Amino acid sequence: MHLNVELRNLKPIMLPGIDLSSPTGSSSSDISCRNRDRHRNILHTDALHFETMTDMPTVRLDTSLELLLERAPPTQTRRVLATVVATAGSTYRKPGARMLIMADGSYLGLLSGGCLEADLKLHAQEVLDSGVPRAIEYDMRGPDDILFGIGAGCEGAMRVLLEPAASGSPAAVALAAAGSATQSGQSTSLVSVHESADLPLGTYAATPLLPSALLQAATQALADGASAGIHLGDGARRTLAFVQFLAPPPHLLICGAGPDAQPVASAARALGWRVSVIDHRPAYVVAADFPGAQLKLCDPQSLRTAIGIERCHAAVVMSHNLHSDAIYLRELAQAGVPAYIGLLGPAARRIRLAQELGPIADKLKSRLHSPVGMDIGAVTPEGIALAIVSQIHAWLAGRGDLEPSTP
Repeated sequence: MHLNVELRNLKPIMLPGIDLSSPTGSSSSDISCRNRDRHRNILHTDALHFETMTDMPTVRLDTSLELLLERAPPTQTRRVLATVVATAGSTYRKPGARMLIMADGSYLGLLSGGCLEADLKLHAQEVLDSGVPRAIEYDMRGPDDILFGIGAGCEGAMRVLLEPAASGSPAAVALAAAGSATQSGQSTSLVSVHESADLPLGTYAATPLLPSALLQAATQALADGASAGIHLGDGARRTLAFVQFLAPPPHLLICGAGPDAQPVASAARALGWRVSVIDHRPAYVVAADFPGAQLKLCDPQSLRTAIGIERCHAAVVMSHNLHSDAIYLRELAQAGVPAYIGLLGPAARRIRLAQELGPIADKLKSRLHSPVGMDIGAVTPEGIALAIVSQIHAWLAGRGDLEPSTP
């Protein structure tokens, strides 16, 4: 069984101006353009549910939160946070995706693959000038988009919340608190209010400062492990919010810090994953070679005490030393986690290691993938790293035929 991340129970949130019963849900007068105050019918996520396998920590593959926090330039104090809060049809990103738009027009992250970013920058500048958050909608469904919209042809609609996010702003504080929780391996939640007459629009941490109904929704999201669209009240007094359940990003353990482990760590870090690297050879445990990763210098037999293995989602054994690899595998077998273990090297090496491990190798049967990595014809260290991280990503998402190897 693999980890599945599924979008379920789409629930329509009725935004005045469009009849969803029409074939495309739009007309030529309904296309989102700058300086037009339009509303949309957006199908909103009612339950973005994370299903996990037995003893498998919950994981989140959309790491836009962590990447923004890590890569935001410290010198840019004026910036706008853009958050997808509702979607319908085919869209590049889903609710909870984020990007930062700087005062100089540069940006981090993408919400549309480049289709909407130029228009988003114009709206972001208006938010910077006024200091007032706003929600905007883009409807790219149907042929009218070609004539009156942005011509993306994506057949989807999206609502985006724009809010000031300078250092010390409510949005920045909420994101920092959420990032601190997820980077420590904990789940948390964020509340994005995108329509309300009673509460300022924006992103909030789940604290007692929130109205009780929204705080209860955030608490329920944590209990359910699911994001949800919230609709409170009716008419002019209604409040619409997106409550996002944030599981921790993937945590990859690399056993062996040789030169070919560096591109594996780099590829995982580029995805916003947490990475821990362990090795017993001081010459290999160099922080500059593994930027952003946690490094541990210790003997293989100390693996379970040196690393919180229970919070790792995957491990790759690649020390290039048969004896060390055998000890790493024995430690992982005894730990019972993580549920994915990749072993570098050919099948003959895997068989030899299994013989050295003896009966305890049976504890790896449902977890071991060897040779590790997808068969993409990789011939360089960087290509092999891509194959390894791609296989782990696919396994975490429950995609593809990834049956474990026989030890």
